[in-house]
Amino acid sequence: MNKVRVRYAPSPTGHLHIGGARTALFNYLFAKHYDGDFIFRLEDTDIERNIEGGEASQLENLAWLGIVPDESPFHPNPECGPYRQMEALDIYKGYVDELIEKGLAYKCFCTAEELAEEKERQEKLGVAPMYNRKCSHLTAEEVAEKEAAGLPYTVRVKVPEGKTYTFKDMIRGEVSFESKDIGDWVIVKSNGIPTYNFAVTIDDHRMGITHVFRGEEHLSNTPKQLMIFEMLGLTPPTYGHMTLIVNENHKKLSKRDESIMQFVSQYKDEGYIPEAMFNFLSLLGWSPEGEEEIFSKEELIKIFDEKRLSKSPSMFDKNKLIWINNRYMKALPLEEVIPLAKPFLEEAYDLSNYSDEWVNKLIALYHDQMSYGKEIVEISSLFFKDDYTLDEDGKEVMSWETTPIVKAEFANQLKEVEEWTAENIKAALKATQKATGIKGKPLFMGLRVSVTAQEHGPDLTQTIELLGKDYVLDRLSK
Repeated sequence: MNKVRVRYAPSPTGHLHIGGARTALFNYLFAKHYDGDFIFRLEDTDIERNIEGGEASQLENLAWLGIVPDESPFHPNPECGPYRQMEALDIYKGYVDELIEKGLAYKCFCTAEELAEEKERQEKLGVAPMYNRKCSHLTAEEVAEKEAAGLPYTVRVKVPEGKTYTFKDMIRGEVSFESKDIGDWVIVKSNGIPTYNFAVTIDDHRMGITHVFRGEEHLSNTPKQLMIFEMLGLTPPTYGHMTLIVNENHKKLSKRDESIMQFVSQYKDEGYIPEAMFNFLSLLGWSPEGEEEIFSKEELIKIFDEKRLSKSPSMFDKNKLIWINNRYMKALPLEEVIPLAKPFLEEAYDLSNYSDEWVNKLIALYHDQMSYGKEIVEISSLFFKDDYTLDEDGKEVMSWETTPIVKAEFANQLKEVEEWTAENIKAALKATQKATGIKGKPLFMGLRVSVTAQEHGPDLTQTIELLGKDYVLDRLSK
């Protein structure tokens, strides 16, 4: 195998979408597994849809995930650039001129109105709309005359007749398309900018791309690209078309689907761990051998096998992502968890009356429970609200005959505590058990609900320490 070179080539029309991130990730894993190069380039010819900051956003979010290109507009290989299509227009023109000279492409002067009328006529006849090749019959003199008159034109490729385009897809096996189903398609628009299928073919050639992993929506583009490669006498890359990502209802993941955050930046902003996102995305359409699902980037690069890419749609399982992120969160040292979670507390609550030590202890209390940084706001809310509302289960606990007994005794024990620490509170809890003879669930849940209005939560003595002596005694007295 020649040196592997793959590419991720987004349009700067938006931020890094989950689907785009997975495409970049699988290309990256494949390249690194085979000691190859991962190239980032921009397909920026749709100038009306390009957004300011789109390119930077793509690169920043890829870097956050741990996907750093070997080549890009900011780290170019002099032999392969430029890496933005709008900077390569002269290069494309040279190939277009070659196709026209060979009689494999031609200038089309048909207006939008003429094309629309012909499409409507074909639809009424019940045939698939396809360009009628009207301009392919123009003589050189007629073409020159129209150009001299300043008439706008596109350039169309002359699709060979009776030809089958067959390629071996790395995921789907052998795939074939018939040229009769394609029709003469536009390779250069009237503004002189090449279309996607033409530009991407030239880019893949000039950058020496050997393999392409992309979404299945690009499958129908492949015969057009193979056509250009063949007409120019060039070798195409090996393609692999990944299956769709679907939501939990098995519907295609859509940017309009509000049940799932669609962009990598949203997970970054919610305090997810990038290594966990890398791990999760690697399992969207690919499976390792065995049952283990937690892998470092280095491990994934080592074990990645393109033969294990799925032929079935991949479900974006939010609960699985949360589980994976929680595993990573638990493994993080507390000193890394604190700066991840603290900004969310500062944004949600007024912390001016709390010391840094108190805030750090609060985050430590929920370290194992937290699945992502922002979750600290919700799960620690009892420390920042004044209302005390019981659900039905809580009301049942408060109705146990043992609850008033442990409440009263525990309050008495706490009043004697001079240094308010979790260790001393634990001693008071043991003394309460000894004095009342009540232990287990009636003791611990009775006190937890009495103090926090919650049936479950982190370590009770540490919770009580952070709530403070006055607050806890006030709760126990009510």
